[in-house]
Amino acid sequence: MKAQNHAVYDVIISGAGPVGLFLACELALAKCSVLILEKADSPHSPLKQLPFGIRGLSAPTIEALYRRGLLKELKIHKHLKNPHAGVHHGSNRQVGHFAGIPFHEGNIDASQWKHRLPSSTDTSLLSEIQELESILSHRAETLGVVIKRGSALIDFQQTENEVTVQSESQSFKGKWLVGCDGSRSIVRKAGGFEFAGTEPEFTGYSVLLDMADPEKLKPGRNVTPAGMYLQSQPGYVIIQDFDGGAFHHSEKPLTREHVQEVLRRISGTDITITALHIATTWTDRARQASSYRNGRILLAGDAAHIHSPLGGQGLNLGLGDAMNLGWKLAATIQEKAPNGLLDSYCSERHPVGVQVLDWSRAQVAIMKPNLQARALNAIMRDLMGTRDGATYIAGRVWGIYTHYNLDGDHSLVGHSVPNFEFEDSVTLGEFMHDGHGILLDFDLNTSLKTLADKYREQIRYISGNAKESLGLSAALIRPDGIVAWASNDARDYIGLKKAVDRWFLPDNG
Repeated sequence: MKAQNHAVYDVIISGAGPVGLFLACELALAKCSVLILEKADSPHSPLKQLPFGIRGLSAPTIEALYRRGLLKELKIHKHLKNPHAGVHHGSNRQVGHFAGIPFHEGNIDASQWKHRLPSSTDTSLLSEIQELESILSHRAETLGVVIKRGSALIDFQQTENEVTVQSESQSFKGKWLVGCDGSRSIVRKAGGFEFAGTEPEFTGYSVLLDMADPEKLKPGRNVTPAGMYLQSQPGYVIIQDFDGGAFHHSEKPLTREHVQEVLRRISGTDITITALHIATTWTDRARQASSYRNGRILLAGDAAHIHSPLGGQGLNLGLGDAMNLGWKLAATIQEKAPNGLLDSYCSERHPVGVQVLDWSRAQVAIMKPNLQARALNAIMRDLMGTRDGATYIAGRVWGIYTHYNLDGDHSLVGHSVPNFEFEDSVTLGEFMHDGHGILLDFDLNTSLKTLADKYREQIRYISGNAKESLGLSAALIRPDGIVAWASNDARDYIGLKKAVDRWFLPDNG
């Protein structure tokens, strides 16, 4: 008979990857009790080590980490210059790519991103997945999150009021269950979620190997009549073989001989691999859950959407899910949520997922080894060679254009709040570490303070003069940093009250 854990957690999370850990931090920050079940015994894995573990963090992710006081803890990273902080016009330094087509720093017109103030965080940076997980694990445990490693979720049952979760040796009870357990999510499969999308065009290989004749492989990204290979550093090779994903799904062993055969065919050389140290395969299969909620079961990260890792947007998409969901689920648990608040998680994040999946499919479409794809590739190169084209592509890759379609006429509504810097050099993001909403007042309007006082436990009132206010008089900012209401005239009380009622309940309920 399985042992029973009698504690009832507010939330049980399946998966202790970055998404599950960040969600746990957001929930615990709001005083929710959280249990994470993770099937792996150890957080360390060869696939998380350099160079496999390098990930690009986009602007929304960097902002989220900054707003929670976590960005400063990322010690091992390489910053990519924030274009708004000073583009070196004419610089040919590559700072990103679309389907392998590079865009360069000096061709980006950051003045088009009018909400990116000089005090804003970087638009992108490179970080190690292992370091990020370590920082998030430490923060989660400091906040009281219970992490059980080597304890995989194998089944669950939900009722109207709670969810009972089974691992191999114990069962646990929670008010809610969130699947952050990756592309092969048990929570998604057992929860009856529809997972629709498109099948793969290729099998991708990421390998660390020794070669007898490495000079036969050209450095960098190389598109050939048979596919693509990338050698970013000696011994680390990425390959795309347009086999419809056949090998990835074949369950055949990933041997030195097989990798050598594929690499020879794709590169058009007789390269000899002498040792295969680490190897993994992946595909561009693109699928998304039609809904991210089924009763008391929710999905986030790769459990909710999968796609090719081209452009590195998967991690960022998942962390965005966690930032959006955390405060909404906490408010629901604590009975501080207006009607429909939790439903807005799916209605806001699902369209963002659709865009990323289409972005991934588009990249694959112009990478195929055929004449049609090469024609599309040539057109994209021309567009990305223009200033507007490079700026748009960079803005998409770095998540700068990410926003939600919220009610409101102001151009900032639905967007990430600019990181306003006050006259004492303190930035707005430094006021967001506690995860509260903010009513920002640049006009010192006592009526706004009176309103905020009615929501004291949820909304923090901040007033002062900004070095650059973008003409703004006041703004209501959600706990995830999204502008819910903004006005150049703080006397817009009707619009403000409507926005407050949409996202918050007064402290007296």
